[in-house]
Amino acid sequence: MTEACLTFRDLTLGYNSHPAVHHLNGSVKTGSLTAVVGANGSGKSTLMKGIVGVLKPMAGSCLNTRNARVAYLPQQSELDRSFPARVIDLVSLGLWPRRGLLGRTTKEDREEMAKALMAVGLEGFEGRPIDTLSGGQLQRALFARVLVQDAELILLDEPFNAVDAKTIGDLIQLIKRWHGERRTVMVVAHDLELVREHFPETLLMARRPVAWGETKETLRAENLLRARRFDEAWHEDAPWCEPDHGHEHLNGHSHAQPHDHAGHHHHEHGEVHERPDHESGPRAA
Repeated sequence: MTEACLTFRDLTLGYNSHPAVHHLNGSVKTGSLTAVVGANGSGKSTLMKGIVGVLKPMAGSCLNTRNARVAYLPQQSELDRSFPARVIDLVSLGLWPRRGLLGRTTKEDREEMAKALMAVGLEGFEGRPIDTLSGGQLQRALFARVLVQDAELILLDEPFNAVDAKTIGDLIQLIKRWHGERRTVMVVAHDLELVREHFPETLLMARRPVAWGETKETLRAENLLRARRFDEAWHEDAPWCEPDHGHEHLNGHSHAQPHDHAGHHHHEHGEVHERPDHESGPRAA
């Protein structure tokens, strides 16, 4: 049996006392390739930040069971492109876990960075200021930074946003290369067709886990509809929720059930039964 790389135990994450990810239980297998999908505001980026440690749990825990080295690529919108840095400076940041922020790069480091830039199609871009790069070129440079980190656990938050089809194809090949090297990769993505084609496993979020497992099963129409209903029912000012004593099993992952904030009853196997109209919260159109 494949050992878990990450283990979630009733993990709840949020901002300013408002939960954004509720009661997540389960594990991510070492060497797996998992897409994390869901509507905007469904907790995908929050989960990534919780895994990497940027956000501390409000409840429960996220355990890096193998103490794996982690590489985290945030959304481009979180990066300050006005910072006066060159492409090589950006890529060299991937070396700091080994060299320290003020450590001198070695000849081997420079060769490694050159190979990484060649692998992402940016050979000759070393001296280019990052504020002159297109969205696709910047994402390639960020992937080069991940390459030199040589991490065992790779977290990519919406790496395919605002990039062209050629770049998406090249980045997919790099992700598959990492998967082939038995690295554990989790990718936040929006394009469900892309996910169906390239990702063996998927976690479908709607602030709580809706389905998790083999991509074909996870992205079934009924699960997507359930995710939409949950997403429409949540509010930014949702109060604190406590798990029920029961659990649901989503494709082999066990999840504690939160009290829903939209007047839904939760039942085994993830079924959602709505109360009569006069009691129910928002409904799907």
